[in-house]
Amino acid sequence: MQKASIAIVLALSGALAGGAHAQIYPPGGINNQPVIPFPTAPPAPPPPPIVVPQVPQMNSPPPFALQNTRPGIVTQDTPPAPVLRRERRPSFSDRVARCLDDGAAWRMNPNQRAAYSRQCANQ
Repeated sequence: MQKASIAIVLALSGALAGGAHAQIYPPGGINNQPVIPFPTAPPAPPPPPIVVPQVPQMNSPPPFALQNTRPGIVTQDTPPAPVLRRERRPSFSDRVARCLDDGAAWRMNPNQRAAYSRQCANQ
């Protein structure tokens, strides 16, 4: 039994090992392959030039672009007419809440607060 199992294992390993012999090696062996170098990085850009800004002097005239080269006529404009709008009335729920708060601040009992808030919110 052992001899048969050993024979089967050897036969299977021989059949599977045949694939390893199918690889093609270059002439001169594996270690004789050319080495492809990595690409080099581009050179770094030059640093920006350092320029000292010109400091304006207090007694120098403004630049020509900022000077008023054309005299203008000064006119007094009339202000726009004011638009008077009525103030929006708060919503009913806001009025009821305000009236209930006022009634609680005046220490009314719940029945008095209910009557007061009905009368107050409908004004």
